[in-house]
Amino acid sequence: MKVFPLIFLCAAATATDTIHAQEAPDTQVEPFVDVGGAVRFNYGWLDYGPTSRLQLELLRADVKAGAGPLFLSAQYRWYDGFDAVHHAYAGWNFNDQTQLKAGIQQVPFGLLPTVSQSFWFGSGYYLGIEDDYDPGVTVSHRSGDHHWIAGWFSGDEYGSGSRYDRYSFDVAQTADLPYKERERVHFRYEHTSSLHDGELLLGASAFSGQVQNTTTRRHYGHQGAALHAQWKRDGWTTQLQWARYRYSVPGDRIAMSAFLAPFEIASEADVPSANVAYSFGEKRWLDDITCYNNLSMTRPVGRSQGVRESWQNVTGCSLQKGIMLTYVDWIAGKNMWFAGGDGIGIDDGGPSRWHSRLNLNIGFYF
Repeated sequence: MKVFPLIFLCAAATATDTIHAQEAPDTQVEPFVDVGGAVRFNYGWLDYGPTSRLQLELLRADVKAGAGPLFLSAQYRWYDGFDAVHHAYAGWNFNDQTQLKAGIQQVPFGLLPTVSQSFWFGSGYYLGIEDDYDPGVTVSHRSGDHHWIAGWFSGDEYGSGSRYDRYSFDVAQTADLPYKERERVHFRYEHTSSLHDGELLLGASAFSGQVQNTTTRRHYGHQGAALHAQWKRDGWTTQLQWARYRYSVPGDRIAMSAFLAPFEIASEADVPSANVAYSFGEKRWLDDITCYNNLSMTRPVGRSQGVRESWQNVTGCSLQKGIMLTYVDWIAGKNMWFAGGDGIGIDDGGPSRWHSRLNLNIGFYF
């Protein structure tokens, strides 16, 4: 089996897969158990590598259960060459405003559920600050137009940076950069209001924690912050986010991994995102057509010779009919790890060029 091409087939996911943490808790739940899953097929034409044929990309199993204030949710995935947990948590609804969750869950950072509409996500996903799932405890509270989430996370979902077969992008342990994630504290706030007959969400997120050098056992700081906004009206969705992350490690790089392979990123960078999407609603035999453009970049803080900017732009449409959801995306990247680049935000001396890929993903969600 060739591992490297699998990265391009598997390194994408869809906002349909995420757990919508913003939904208000319901304390009056009758006992239930829902079992589901998904199967997806993928095709990719690349201008920087061999074209992949249409092939099975994912098998997925889901279970949700609840009784009164107690609820459970878990999802496991099988890819070509590895399998991995997506999430597994239990929770308790104290009332209609306050909820507690414990287990492997979506980290509350930035716009939720994702800062993107495409199958390929934005740059933040590959940097570990978008659609990341780690083990922890969170408390969510709503009061009118205000929503707070506070949480503590113990590290990555497997407790080891040396395991590369995972869904979420986490700090990787490599020979040159032997680190792993440790504890983090998160806080997120969002305010809902109206603007020009649309819904406006304004918020801020922050976290502080540590990573550990597994060779020296020394700990280093790991921080991040984001300002985010989203406006929806009449089928339109506009998203803006600025995020900054920092690993206070020696040098200007750290390694990340998921989908079987590690790669290097800048140890400190700004990650701005600007997205626009429009839902056409039901059209002929389709239940919905949504088209979008997702633009994001990684801008290293500091100007050492080992780092430089990375860009990603995804233009595409999603088409939904019943249980079928199809994504057609044109992904363009400059100095991006999965699009011909050496990593994200790094400079190994090679040329910084735009590369692109046409990606088709056909999924059936049960």
